[in-house]
Formats: sequence, structure tokens, C-alpha cells
Amino acid sequence: MPHPEGAQPSNFTRCAWLFPLVGAAIGAIVATVNLGLRAVNVPGIAAAALSLGFGALLTGALHEDGLADVADGFGGGKDRNAKLEIMRDSRLGTYGALILMVVFATKASAIAAAPGEMSVRGLIAAHALSRGVLPLMRLTLGPARTDGLAASAGTPNVRVATAAGLLALAIGFLALRWQLALAAVLLVGGCVSVMVWIARRQIGGLTGDVLGGTQQVCETTILLLIAASH
Repeated sequence: MPHPEGAQPSNFTRCAWLFPLVGAAIGAIVATVNLGLRAVNVPGIAAAALSLGFGALLTGALHEDGLADVADGFGGGKDRNAKLEIMRDSRLGTYGALILMVVFATKASAIAAAPGEMSVRGLIAAHALSRGVLPLMRLTLGPARTDGLAASAGTPNVRVATAAGLLALAIGFLALRWQLALAAVLLVGGCVSVMVWIARRQIGGLTGDVLGGTQQVCETTILLLIAASH
């Protein structure tokens, strides 16, 4: 996956502490679209689905693509090399399509189930926490291959990764009541641990797709928590 024009790997890793802020902004935009659609009497589930679609357009569906590639590679590859090769393939397979449908339906249902103000807070927290943990995750496991986004972008230093994590925590606790924020943080930690374990067993390291897939898993889990709490 190429870097945006003008974005060098060293700049990318130095700016990693901004991930939670970017996530919070995206979450706020998605929430605003959702509330706007609800205000004109669009049904809750339809408003949630349309706002998620807008969010995907806003980000170029970068993380969704990563999740689908991980599902296709880990589900369809017979060995490490085959899994990595499938993950490079731009075509969408059965496993990828299935996981995207499940995750999209889950997120839309969770957003629709949350009250208006809580859906805003939940989306901001979910997007911030799910992105803020990625630099820390990158520190725990090296790249699975010598090329690709995870390898070329480099490893953020401990200070940058810690700043991203602390900023994500701050946003999460500002957006949610402390009990809910703490539960969200613990769930994110569990999701990241599982994804790191799976990636290590499947391909021996991280790729950009694994990081994107982890963001989607964390975001979905937090939104489910928000919906379940109400």
C-alpha cells in the first residue's frame, strides 16, 4: 500500500501520536451524519448504515479493506506464504465478504440501539481508542515481511506510541463515563492481545492489513459495549 503523496515513513511514524485525534474527528463526523439523518425521520438502522457508509468513503475504507484481507488470507491460505500472497490480492474473497457483512451489520445495529447523545460519545470513543492502540501494537510485534506498509512505515518509538495511547485514553474517558471507558479500554486490550496472538501464529508478524483489521475489531467491540450498556 503506497504512502500518501509527500508522506515519508519517518514522518508517518512521528505523527502516529495523532491517530486518536484523527479517529475522534472521524467518529464525530459519522455521528453528526447519523444524528442528521435521524432528525429527518430516517429509521435508526438505515441512518446508522448510511453514516457508516459515509465514514468508509471518508477514510477510503482503508481499515475495512485490511479486515477483509486478513479474513481472506488467514481463512484461505494453507501456509504462511500463501496467506501473505492472498492478503496482497486486491480481489475480495468469501471470508472477506462475510466478515465485512457481519461487522457492518453489527456496528449499524449497535449505533441504532444507542440513544442519540450516547451514539455520539460512543462513536468518538470507539474511533479514538481503536486507532490510538495501533502504534502500541506495532511495538509488540515486528513486520511479517520486509516490504509492505507495516515494514516501510517503520516502528514508532516508545514515546510516540505512549503519547498515542495516553491521548486515546484521555478522549475515551472524556467521551464516556469512567466505568464505561474503563470497560472499553479493557476490551480493546483484549482484542489487541488476541489479534497479536493470531497474527504471530498465522504469519509470524504484522502487516498493514492486520493493523487495519484490529482497528475494525476494536471499534466494533466498543460500539457493542455502548449499545449493551443502554
